[in-house]
Amino acid sequence: MIVRNRPSGLKMFLLWRGSILWRIGPALLVNLIVAILVTLAHGHLGQFKIPIGTVPFTLIGLPLAIFLGFRNSAAYDRFWEARKLWGEVVLRARNLARQCQSLIDGDGPARLEGPGSGGLDDLRVRMTLRAAAFAHALRHQLRGSDPMADVRSFLREPERLAMRAFSNRPHFLMLRMGDDLQAALRDRRIDPALAVAVDGTLSALSAAAASCERIRGTPIPFSYTLLLHRTAYLYCYLLPFGLVDSIGFMTPFVTLIIAYTFFGLDALGDEIEEPFGTEPNDLPLEAICRTLDIDLLETVGAAAPPPLHPVDYRLQ
Repeated sequence: MIVRNRPSGLKMFLLWRGSILWRIGPALLVNLIVAILVTLAHGHLGQFKIPIGTVPFTLIGLPLAIFLGFRNSAAYDRFWEARKLWGEVVLRARNLARQCQSLIDGDGPARLEGPGSGGLDDLRVRMTLRAAAFAHALRHQLRGSDPMADVRSFLREPERLAMRAFSNRPHFLMLRMGDDLQAALRDRRIDPALAVAVDGTLSALSAAAASCERIRGTPIPFSYTLLLHRTAYLYCYLLPFGLVDSIGFMTPFVTLIIAYTFFGLDALGDEIEEPFGTEPNDLPLEAICRTLDIDLLETVGAAAPPPLHPVDYRLQ
């Protein structure tokens, strides 16, 4: 994800990184070539004049712009809801770490390292670090990739091996945290009334994960996207025939500006419709997971990695 101070003036006009131009550049180039050829031929196709005029484009242009804007609004709603859900994951994981520290009894402070620390054998440490592993597993689940390298430092070896057998790795980690909470209840290390609060945090994490899966698994209907895509491209490629008699040699320039707007809106909707991907304008899930890693590792007294700024890290 591109996160930067907003530039102004000429610098904003010339920005390339984060622009949609690299995706629509080939289509714009073809559209410009068509517009130049139509201008040189004065709207003729061989010996035949194409008398389209500007009226059809006036009638179609406004509805097309409205529907493209509606689709982009729907795509941004998906993007923003996904960001709120990941904010919920971070919030609930921090709450879980605090609850493990303060509500579950132990022989000493819950620490991963240092004298007297139980490491991952300490139930409180294990649940705290498992919350970090949950975030990484969810990120990879949404992207269809393998989380094992990222969760290696948070889970014991037997747990990692058992995790491989599950298709839904975040759900597996929730089951294991539920087992640890049951063990704490059985050993009377937590009051049953307080265990309800911890269970509520686990349920909220599961709900956020399920909602992310809903967004990923339910895109904007393809037929709607296809209709707008075809209409935008037909509009822009036929536009020079409608403009050449009115504005003459300025036809390629005006066509390029209109095509950039319509092609850009179409491509931008495609990009932000799936917020969990690795495009420059998708959510910075690596940076979010790294922030959570730092918080939870510091909670259990372990060395934390440096933060990732969303504009600095390289997407994988």
